[in-house]
Amino acid sequence: MSNRLQWEIDGRDWPNRGASRFVKAAGLHWHVQQFGPTQADAPVLVLLHGTGSSSHSWRDVAPLLALRYRVILMDLPGHAFTTMPPNAAQSLPGMARHVAALLQALNISPTVIAGHSAGAAVAARMILDKSISPAALVSLNGAFIAFGGLAGQFFSPVARLLASGSAASRFFAWQATDPAVVQKLVRSTGSLLDEVGMDLYARLVRSPGHVSAALAMMAHWDLEPLERELPRLSLPVWMVAAENDTTVPAIQAAQIARRLPQSHQVLWPMLGHLAHEESPAQCAALLTSVMEAISQS
Repeated sequence: MSNRLQWEIDGRDWPNRGASRFVKAAGLHWHVQQFGPTQADAPVLVLLHGTGSSSHSWRDVAPLLALRYRVILMDLPGHAFTTMPPNAAQSLPGMARHVAALLQALNISPTVIAGHSAGAAVAARMILDKSISPAALVSLNGAFIAFGGLAGQFFSPVARLLASGSAASRFFAWQATDPAVVQKLVRSTGSLLDEVGMDLYARLVRSPGHVSAALAMMAHWDLEPLERELPRLSLPVWMVAAENDTTVPAIQAAQIARRLPQSHQVLWPMLGHLAHEESPAQCAALLTSVMEAISQS
């Protein structure tokens, strides 16, 4: 079993492979996908995936948005086909700095940035750090406060211990060769994915390198400073929650929204934590409506 995913093997049928490129920035080799018009004045949407996921999670959303906007997404540090940074860079501030450095290398200034789960926290940290200045932030089941349930277990001292060695990552990846393990993991989020989605997550969690990156990110995650600073997010923030999300319960979005100067709450019924994968057209429509609202303001 290879420690890391190999682009010419594991990525040979990667979603939207034709949009992929590899970029060096902040000491990392990044897997980036770009869609839509390339004109300098084209509105730009940056999409950030969550912990343990990858660029594949936007596979059906990005092409819909690319009909009108320039869309940029990437594998976060250590995830899928992006190389692993030092452990300290897996913290929330470290992750934010690395993503900001990538956008700078790409000469990208997002009109709107959207993040799923932990990706929303990375986006918020970048905005608070003034490394980006988008017109709006869209949080899709955003993880701004401590997780509960299964996800919360990863933040325990036991998870921190697991993240300190490679044996745990290899054992988990070995377990994931059983399709039932992957199905249980995905279903624990409250989402139901199609066969393609399940296969892609299976591919990820069977990679010890990817699992190690997800564990390291979780082990170094400290959301308390971000929680305190949330009222400083003065831009419009769309807080999107999914009714069946068992990873980040919908009530958390309402709690966060009350602390934001300009918040818009959206509830998606009958969907789970991976709502944007379950209903990509619905996600694309919402992001389009945000882009239109910003253009008219």
